[in-house]
Amino acid sequence: MSFEVLESRARIEQARHELRRRGLSFTNSWWQQLSRRVGVSSRVGVGDYLKSWDVLKTTSFIEKNVSSSDPILDIGAFASELLYVLHHLHYSNLTGIDLNPDIKKMAYGDRVRYEVSDFMHTSFEASSFAAITAMSVIEHGFNGNVLLSEVSRLLRPRGYFIASFDYWPEKVDTTGISFFGMDWKIFSKQEVQAFLDEAAGYTLYPHGEVDLGGREKPISSANKDYTFAWLVLQKRES
Repeated sequence: MSFEVLESRARIEQARHELRRRGLSFTNSWWQQLSRRVGVSSRVGVGDYLKSWDVLKTTSFIEKNVSSSDPILDIGAFASELLYVLHHLHYSNLTGIDLNPDIKKMAYGDRVRYEVSDFMHTSFEASSFAAITAMSVIEHGFNGNVLLSEVSRLLRPRGYFIASFDYWPEKVDTTGISFFGMDWKIFSKQEVQAFLDEAAGYTLYPHGEVDLGGREKPISSANKDYTFAWLVLQKRES
């Protein structure tokens, strides 16, 4: 499957359990969160329990399809648990990019390349990466054309764009709601299909079947109920 939908809250707990079982869970404990709030610790808080499903699915896909020496870029990477997971799985060519300068404070800075920049307009050379990941990123300040143009430019032929984002088949109105100073979009079925159609213009196509259904709304934020979707696009050779 190249497009899947989070079916229930239980799937989140199951995914986090699997990450813990494999020694790949890096979400901060309650005392670590408290120590940062009171100024005792300056460590970057990493991970989000609610993103357990996304992180596990992305990790599993990369393990099966991307070599441990291949270059991987995580966009919107500040506090991204995925880079920590991949580092512990011995992926050795990792880059994270974010506008937040505190990304430079994240762990494994001697092994992971952290860049402060706009991921819509990067200075990386064309065809630099075998995979690009985006965990709960593209729904904030969404600009399909700019995003797809840069992703297509950066990916090697047959490379993968792996993204998770907020979703519900019917349109959920988020007008006037912003996060991180950017507009917020909960993608609808129609908007996902339009995004896939747009992606084809950049030689990016679904890697497998697409299921745009949705049965439960296990996620709530800003008085909106929805779920998460997970998508894999592959760049075809021109």
